[in-house]
Amino acid sequence: MIVDERITTFINSLDTENSEILEAIEQEALDAYVPIIRKEMQSFLKVLLSMKKPMRILEVGTAVGFSALLMSECVPVECRITTIENYEKRIPIARENFKRAGKEHMITLLEGDALEVMKTLEERYDFIFMDAAKGQYIRYFPEVMRLLDDEGILVSDNVLQDGEIIESRYAVERRNRTIHGRMREYLYELKHNKELITSIIPLGDGVALSIKKKEN
Repeated sequence: MIVDERITTFINSLDTENSEILEAIEQEALDAYVPIIRKEMQSFLKVLLSMKKPMRILEVGTAVGFSALLMSECVPVECRITTIENYEKRIPIARENFKRAGKEHMITLLEGDALEVMKTLEERYDFIFMDAAKGQYIRYFPEVMRLLDDEGILVSDNVLQDGEIIESRYAVERRNRTIHGRMREYLYELKHNKELITSIIPLGDGVALSIKKKEN
């Protein structure tokens, strides 16, 4: 935990329930040990989307489709969501969940390696949600910047690694050192890139909220 657990529990206790289909899919994911966005991140996304009202969303990392469906309920009906997933076992589950929710017309799932898929995209997006392999964020970054529209919002989830991000690389388990180093590099890039304004927030497992500056 990067925030006192009692505070998080209290905040989450104030939440109202999601739609019936989202509640069902969330429980199914938890029962199957599929990671989905935390309650506090759900609330944060809802607020951001209600403020921005994006028309074109790109999600990197679909899993079973929970976050894409949550976003679909917070945006204008004309909004189109493109989501990318590479894990073959989860793709049919996500497609079925989109169908169950009646959102196939709104959500397009693209299969394959996120970096390779993004290279094929030409449309620009006014909201991008990064929730894929954490060690790959820095590799995705150039394509994300190409695809993010001026004044678009980039949300990067799980960037503080349960607090390990502040540790020396030698204090991190050897198998996690590459991810640790790459995430530090990614956060540095977000904060120092002249095209972005970024805030790193200790919410959930850490979220970076970035806005792409408008070109003069």
